[in-house]
Amino acid sequence: MSLRFTEKRELIARGSDIVESVPRKIKNSFDFVRPYRVTSDGKFRLKDFDTADTQGLDLKDESNVLLRKSVEKLSDLQQKLYAEDRWSLLLIFQAMDAAGKDGTIRHVMSGINPQGCQVYSFKAPSAEELDHDFLWRTTKALPERGRIGIFNRSYYEEVLVVRVHPEMLKRQQIPPELLKKNVWKNRFEDIRAFEQHLERSGTIVRKFFLNISKGEQKKRFLRRLDEPDKNWKFSDSDVQERAYWDDYMEAYEEAIRHTASAEAPWYVVPSDNKWFARLVVANVVTDTLEGLKLAYPTVDAAKKDDLTTARKHLLGEK
Repeated sequence: MSLRFTEKRELIARGSDIVESVPRKIKNSFDFVRPYRVTSDGKFRLKDFDTADTQGLDLKDESNVLLRKSVEKLSDLQQKLYAEDRWSLLLIFQAMDAAGKDGTIRHVMSGINPQGCQVYSFKAPSAEELDHDFLWRTTKALPERGRIGIFNRSYYEEVLVVRVHPEMLKRQQIPPELLKKNVWKNRFEDIRAFEQHLERSGTIVRKFFLNISKGEQKKRFLRRLDEPDKNWKFSDSDVQERAYWDDYMEAYEEAIRHTASAEAPWYVVPSDNKWFARLVVANVVTDTLEGLKLAYPTVDAAKKDDLTTARKHLLGEK
């Protein structure tokens, strides 16, 4: 299904035709993303998920059109979410460096009204944050009702990077007697309880692990080195952390296995192909919001009378 440049331009001009011609599986968003959804499954293994999977589809040329259609749908749903002011949606993105978190967030959320969306990128914790429990700094950034909150990295760093580099625990000033062998098990329990609390309070949680291969990461790092306009993205720490690849994969596997639930599922998104990862994430978000059965608020009789009075006033102006 790959297309020459001239054919691609013609198809983009006929965006609706592209949408109608794609396989049925991508039109049914739930079926499309189901293979990557992980709920409570103690048998989860990361190696069972192919980083280059595209479900046999070759839609790279058409992906911009398909993504635009999803963004249009998402924009409409987000306006209803904001107007209804009852639910909020928290999207958590975790990944190894160069997996495409920033690009995915930018492309999928490109049509969202900034007034109804909050994006937070969590870096190394500050001294103040280290003097609180590990959930404190992210709890402050949770989305308000009616809004979509996006965490670019999150409290999961505390069972990922901190697990790979346990010396970081010493900086958190936690009483030594509490840092026993069950520290990770305890944190998994805390995270599950926290996400259950969010769900019970009206905040829907969806978690994405952008699953990239070590080989694809190397290619992207080299592009950052070879292309001047991408040099700014590269950091020495990127290569240093790459040396811990196997440790990170083990940490991700444990984190996903112990924190996935039906209410707050993980999506292990194949990310060697950026176009496919973006389509998966877009479909998850739209499917989630559609499941809330959102609608614009209706007004009561008294409000309708006020609107009628206001209309008469405006029409009567000279």
